[in-house]
Amino acid sequence: MTVDLLLGLQWGDEGKGKIVDVLTQQYDIIARFQGGPNAGHTLEFDGIKHVLRTIPSGIFHENAMNIIGNGVVIDPVVFIKEIEGLDKFNIDIYNRLLISRKAHLILPTHRLLDAASETAKGKAKIGSTLKGIGPTYMDKTGRNGLRVGDIELEDFQERYRALADKHQAMIKFHDVDLQYNLAEMEEEFFSAVEQLKKLTFIDSEHYLHTALQDGKSILAEGAQGSLLDIDFGTYPFVTSSNTTAAGACTGLGIAPNKVKNVFGIFKAYTTRVGSGPFPTELFDKTGQTMAEVGREFGSVTGRARRCGWLDLVALKYAVVVNGVTELYMMKADVLSGFDQLEVCTKYLYKGQEIDHLPYNIEPENIQPIYQTIKGWNQDLTKMTSFEELPQELKNYISFIEEQVGVPIKIVSVGPDRTQTILK
Repeated sequence: MTVDLLLGLQWGDEGKGKIVDVLTQQYDIIARFQGGPNAGHTLEFDGIKHVLRTIPSGIFHENAMNIIGNGVVIDPVVFIKEIEGLDKFNIDIYNRLLISRKAHLILPTHRLLDAASETAKGKAKIGSTLKGIGPTYMDKTGRNGLRVGDIELEDFQERYRALADKHQAMIKFHDVDLQYNLAEMEEEFFSAVEQLKKLTFIDSEHYLHTALQDGKSILAEGAQGSLLDIDFGTYPFVTSSNTTAAGACTGLGIAPNKVKNVFGIFKAYTTRVGSGPFPTELFDKTGQTMAEVGREFGSVTGRARRCGWLDLVALKYAVVVNGVTELYMMKADVLSGFDQLEVCTKYLYKGQEIDHLPYNIEPENIQPIYQTIKGWNQDLTKMTSFEELPQELKNYISFIEEQVGVPIKIVSVGPDRTQTILK
């Protein structure tokens, strides 16, 4: 069997959790391949809203095995709280969830380093979620990090102490007024580590390779969006891992020739959280309406999302970088009520029209060029088939497909798993 990938194509918050939940019944294994607890995947069904931060979005399905891959970074404290939050739903977590021994651990001092570094940057800060993600990946690439498998070693405490002491010296270097009680944080950390030991740790690349040989189907789940990729995103306002299709190979140990379909998720408009350039951002009543109707607030951080029109230049870029084979449009219902929609099809870049994403998209270099499309007024949230959708929305979908060159197979018309239209 092969592996399918599911990725966000914008700056995150596209609705990956909902779609993984919808697709899980078609797969034996759901495997998360990058990111940490800064990502919040929201799922809604049976009148209940769930927010998952580290656990794969297939956890609510009895027949699916969920794997946290080696490319993920895990904060034991956050992770155990996430498990405790699922207790009331009678989910058999301990038989449905496996963790790669090669996944790196977020220590309390990683979070402190994150806060110290961001504070020291002042106005130049990059909009970190302060979850310790960046410092953890820095330790990973610097060959200093601690991994889940280290928990099983007799000298784990000594290894922890050596790294935490090094971090404290680095915190002092930033010379900021950071108030914290490390002893208290460490007590919570080691208590969570003991709870973590109750789960099953695996050599995940071997597990997945064997699963493929046995004919199992695998869906690899990305966390943040493609435009936040450490290599191909809007650097330096990016995350610390590879959020694109290539990250699934390195984050799970899966060979590229095993990947079959790449499902790309995007909103019918564009949003961004935190700092960084955003060519189609709206600062008027239209942008405010999008934010209010779309409930555009981070599921983990609570931060307000910046809103703007759909950017097809950026979307095409993400489609090409990821090799997307199918597109899924989210939040089409949010655009109901706009008489006209603006779609960015090109940029005016340093006085020249271009249709690709250049090296620098800061506002002084970029001016979006829009094409106007007629909007629709109908409430989409009760619609259950593609035929019911207003013609204006169908035209919008066709326009995007024509511009991007990839078919849109799913249209989401609300947050619940039932509000999903297959085209």
